[in-house]
Amino acid sequence: MFENMEINFSYYIDKKKISVTFNDNFSNDDFKAIVNFEKFNSYKKIKVSIVPNRELVIEKLCISTNYSFKEHDMVFVNGYQSWTDSREFFIDEKLSTISKLATPIIKKYQFDKYGDYTFKKYSRKSGEFHGYTYSYIRNGESINFIGSLTEKNGYTIIQQFAKNNKIIIDKDCTGHSINSEYVPFELVSIDGTENNVFDLYFDLMNIKKPKAKPMTGWTSWYNYYQNINEDIIIENLNHFKDFDKNIEIFQIDDGYQTYVGDWLDIDLSKFPRGMKYISDAIKTKGYKSGIWLAPFVCETNSKIFKEKPHWILKDSHGELVLGGSNWSRFYALDIYNPEVREYIKNVFSVVLDEWGYDMVKLDFLYAVCLVPSKTKTRGQIMTQAMEFLRECVGDKLILGCGVPLGPSFGLVDYCRIGCDVGLDWNDKAFMRMLHRERISTLNAIRNAIGRRQLNGRAFLNDPDVFLLREDNIILTETQRQTLSTVNHIFGSLLFTSDNIIKYNSKNHLIFDNIMDLKEKKIHNVESFRNGLVEVVYSQGESKYLAIINLKNKSISYDNNKFSELKELYFYKENQDTIMENTLKLHPYESRVFTIKGD
Repeated sequence: MFENMEINFSYYIDKKKISVTFNDNFSNDDFKAIVNFEKFNSYKKIKVSIVPNRELVIEKLCISTNYSFKEHDMVFVNGYQSWTDSREFFIDEKLSTISKLATPIIKKYQFDKYGDYTFKKYSRKSGEFHGYTYSYIRNGESINFIGSLTEKNGYTIIQQFAKNNKIIIDKDCTGHSINSEYVPFELVSIDGTENNVFDLYFDLMNIKKPKAKPMTGWTSWYNYYQNINEDIIIENLNHFKDFDKNIEIFQIDDGYQTYVGDWLDIDLSKFPRGMKYISDAIKTKGYKSGIWLAPFVCETNSKIFKEKPHWILKDSHGELVLGGSNWSRFYALDIYNPEVREYIKNVFSVVLDEWGYDMVKLDFLYAVCLVPSKTKTRGQIMTQAMEFLRECVGDKLILGCGVPLGPSFGLVDYCRIGCDVGLDWNDKAFMRMLHRERISTLNAIRNAIGRRQLNGRAFLNDPDVFLLREDNIILTETQRQTLSTVNHIFGSLLFTSDNIIKYNSKNHLIFDNIMDLKEKKIHNVESFRNGLVEVVYSQGESKYLAIINLKNKSISYDNNKFSELKELYFYKENQDTIMENTLKLHPYESRVFTIKGD
């Protein structure tokens, strides 16, 4: 890859547009381009620098290269942020986007702000994909990988055009003004097997393996949502201790504060003794304490919005920047305003030092870079924002959420890698016409599988909760079991929101099995057109095969790879089940087997 590349650069000088194309070092009266290409045994690197002779305003900057797509290739698409659907696509599939029929509701609820819809045009053609920071093309167990080594100068958008045998790597820098050296591309191309490729990629970025350890816990959101109070938290806390559940952390989610943005104004009708009392109570039981924040936004009902309008981010027309429709609608804060930065620092000082919380879940982070400035791209803003958060939090734990992943590599301890799990499987049909960041248990499962390679390299993966309870939920027992199986295999932060006092003996046993976080290694994952996913992984000295059916139909799995498979006891009463050559999986069912003699 990169051998037959072209670099296309369009820019403005004094409102005059100029376009040039080059594939090596280049210069004209306006700028000099330095193209550094290096080839090693196992990878190739390219670095492109633009040195202007005068101020330039970038209109477009991209690299195009030829690639010979094959019939059975699969393309991995890394979505814009945590919640965006991300998986391997067959080359004749389409990338979903907002339906034109949903335009009125999108405008009303600002759903387009959650993803990249305001700045990236979507193709509606099959075989045309785009994703962010890294991507690969898989053929069997071999992958051809492309990745950006940094997003600090702008998001890297990797586009595949399978029918045209073309790959275009775009830099999100339209409107960016430069008057000194600008390095838009630092890219690497790696060929090999999955684990070797991703190990090398993070080595080349000089991102060290996370110091944090895999962790299990409870979070309030997916049972109580904002309807939490002191009694509910203490009740659930006592139940976990009474049942001697082996978890590490208890996290309080949204609902403790009066309004989003006013983080130190506690709703005393819900938490009369404040949030330090809750943290102390959690630690008395022997757990770490966690709490949710959305540090870069404030809702319209908040004191911040009403009393500090100069803290709100403004677009190029001077309009306040809406981040979405949650709560009473919310706006992005301007983190380059010194008052905002001091406020956020103080919030973390109180939450972490005075209240004593061990982990902060930081959500809706994408909002900080909704609008680029003339001198800062979205990627640069997001990267600097994440560095700022790491500085504020220090050695305490960060769980990132609602964040573009590239700028968070190496800066958060844990990170959500999928959308919110729903209380049903895949939401209503109309909702599926909306944004790719919507709530969906199916998409959360797909993302846990699709972004598996980040786990233990960029951070520890949070696949979101698993739920075993039978009340306040629409998911069937089979769907709940598949969700918990996937989280167990691919997650390093395992949360539930269940009130375990309502568990029966079977649920308690499943819970204890799922929460076993012995180190796992994923050997191979294969997705089939019929909806089955085959996973081979090991844990300790044992090796396993998981077969997962994500479709609403029964599917047969023909075993022609393994000599003897004995069913792992997660959900089955019979521990001695031996898998025959053909296995029928019911809709949404997952089965796990121990591989013997392999």
